[in-house]
Amino acid sequence: MTPSNQQYNQFKDQLLAAFRANEERLNGESKAPLHQLRRSALQQFERLGFPTIKHEEWKYSNVNSLIKQAFDIDGASSISEADMDDLQIPNLEGNILYFVNGQYKPDLSRIVSPAEQVQITSFAEALKAEPELIDKHFARYADYQDNAFTALNTALANDGVVVRVPNGKTVEQPIILRFITDAREKNIASQPRNLIIVGRNAEVTLAESYRTLGDRSSFSNAVTEIVVEQDARAQYYKVQNESEAAYHIGTTQVYQADNSHFYSATVTLNGNFVRNNLNIVLNGQHCEAFMYGLYMPNGRQHVDNHTLVDHAMPNSYSNELYKGILDDSGTGVFNGKIFVRPDAQKTNAYQSCKNVVLSPNASMNTKPQLEIFADDVKCSHGTTTGKLDEEALFYMRSRGIPKDEAKTLLMYAFAEDVLSQIKIDPIREYLEGVVQQKLAM
Repeated sequence: MTPSNQQYNQFKDQLLAAFRANEERLNGESKAPLHQLRRSALQQFERLGFPTIKHEEWKYSNVNSLIKQAFDIDGASSISEADMDDLQIPNLEGNILYFVNGQYKPDLSRIVSPAEQVQITSFAEALKAEPELIDKHFARYADYQDNAFTALNTALANDGVVVRVPNGKTVEQPIILRFITDAREKNIASQPRNLIIVGRNAEVTLAESYRTLGDRSSFSNAVTEIVVEQDARAQYYKVQNESEAAYHIGTTQVYQADNSHFYSATVTLNGNFVRNNLNIVLNGQHCEAFMYGLYMPNGRQHVDNHTLVDHAMPNSYSNELYKGILDDSGTGVFNGKIFVRPDAQKTNAYQSCKNVVLSPNASMNTKPQLEIFADDVKCSHGTTTGKLDEEALFYMRSRGIPKDEAKTLLMYAFAEDVLSQIKIDPIREYLEGVVQQKLAM
């Protein structure tokens, strides 16, 4: 059902009021550059409004059900460590930071890496203590001019994390960002904002995890900006496993310099409506970017993955593999664009999206795109959507494996192509267990 104009305006006005009510707390001095940038983002959000299915980028993802909700934006929560027992990942070690309803919780967090390896601060703390750093990087990579949800986050974000890896340093322990929405008593909206700066010849492994407590509606609108400087290496994993009443819109914007290496995996296991935007700009020569994705919508869940790889300089390489398993009345979208600029000769870019549809009521929409403005390049893309491999299924059954077990094993092997790319062992093992449960193994 389409929301009424009154519902649309009420939701929009609620978000605008949240900005204005907290303007001084969010922005500091009224003449500060950050204040002006936030106001610009707010004005752009007002101009853009929420996207509709008439927008090409949202053609298959309808946000009407989100707009009809009413959310609490304050974010206050009395969550304790005991409350999160069911959300823990066994044997997980490293730098683990907790954010509840978008707000950093130092009492639940631990930072174990020495300061000479990495500086980790909350976004709220950095706003106050390091305004020059924020002014230099905040909203310089994630474009809010054409994306209403990025504009909304830019205007409203008041916490998240700032990670800086100095030149030449390797962060030996992973950095895990755990975003928990406490939706036990009321509908909650949060706007996490993360900034990751990996210095020259530095190396880091990061993961973002999104979970929910309670069964009320939640709306996470997250933006992460990652700068991978010359000769640096970054591994980045995103795990989204929220509740059946969760709306999640996440944008990850990556900016790479010469000889940098970026490696990512995005795994979506649960949520009512999920939109993942992964945008990478290869702005240096000899850059490499690897992207993996797994999504498993069932019930009436909807998962939309939009990726953009912008080859802006010569001699760069990208490789992308996304895989989906869709069941019940689940729906999926994959829109992957490879953009090769005129100066980006010697580009090598590959993209593949493979989907298995297990139910006649499930559906998948794919749109691979190549926009190439250079002539000395190697680029390819391909998508497949269909049922399980009948030949493989026949072979397994001929070896005495029951049909249902054979199907489950094939689906798990299909998913494992992506899961095996995750190099943080406890997270990979946790995800393998969740996938097995979803496949009823």
